[in-house]
Amino acid sequence: MPMLPVRLTAILALALPLCHSAIAANNGLPDPLFQEDDVLDVTIAAPMATLLWERPFEEELPAKFSYKNSAGEAVAFDIKIRTRGRYRRDRDVCKIPPIRLNFKKSETKDTLFHKQDKVKLVTHCQTSTRYNQIVLREYAAYRLLNVLTENSFRVRLLRITYVDTDGKKADATRFGFIIEHKDRLAKRLNTAVLKTKAVTVRALRPDSTNLYSMFHYMIGNTDFSPVQGGEGELCCHNHVLFDDGEAPILSVPYDFDQSGLVDAPHAGPNENFKLRNVRQRLYRGRCNNNEQLDNTIALYLGKKDALLAELASLDMAAPRTVREMTDYIEKFYKTLGSERAINREFIKGCI
Repeated sequence: MPMLPVRLTAILALALPLCHSAIAANNGLPDPLFQEDDVLDVTIAAPMATLLWERPFEEELPAKFSYKNSAGEAVAFDIKIRTRGRYRRDRDVCKIPPIRLNFKKSETKDTLFHKQDKVKLVTHCQTSTRYNQIVLREYAAYRLLNVLTENSFRVRLLRITYVDTDGKKADATRFGFIIEHKDRLAKRLNTAVLKTKAVTVRALRPDSTNLYSMFHYMIGNTDFSPVQGGEGELCCHNHVLFDDGEAPILSVPYDFDQSGLVDAPHAGPNENFKLRNVRQRLYRGRCNNNEQLDNTIALYLGKKDALLAELASLDMAAPRTVREMTDYIEKFYKTLGSERAINREFIKGCI
């Protein structure tokens, strides 16, 4: 058996002790909704025709949200609903925009939705059944990050039956998922959401920043910034800042529909980077964090089996979907297995 290069040998030596220690949360469990992984069947009865046509962003529409609890009993909430987001809210991009569900805390107490208030619902964008698989791919991206670190947004997969109370749309059942609210993640991490226009790279936790940068590379995502918001937006673009007032700031990513792992039909490569398509990877990690690189690679090597097992567990996804995502992640690990590729992609490719 040929000998491994010195650098890779050292990284592999680090992987064993690190594989059980993704960056840990300070304390606290996720809310009940995010403590289980099974698909939750729900019904949303709302004026869907109005929602899809008018796309209200400020005004909330009345709706009913219902499901069966673990005892098989029907549970129903009166909620408010509106569209959210920017790119996917555009009618030319998605026929079904992302949605915000506004629960009443007084109704959800002591239920599966305890502590849930204004939560993001990722929808299927288009009516084609193909988009069921796109939803599952983005859901999988969040779950992969959960495997790597507790400092990440939890998600819960739903099988949603939409009932149009306007009486203009036929009932439709599609996958969607709810994302943990940033305030609830802050509570779980014993920190607070930081609202500011921008931060410096040096103000961020270097180990976490490197982990997230590698994650973006792994899933083929360039639609983010951990330090700056878009025009007219607070920091950061598809990242949320968390600050406990003592340790360096944590910048946690979300929204992965533009990634190669998801490979959504509506996604396109960032024109600034001259990429052929969204599946072409580009490392956007920071050069001044390169001293973290060996530990980051060791962490990913130690988590390989767990990441692939997470994909394999998506039994609600089509076999082809699981196979394509697995192949995409395997190619990432082929890069980690080559010292030349590590030098090219990460050491020389950093920004």
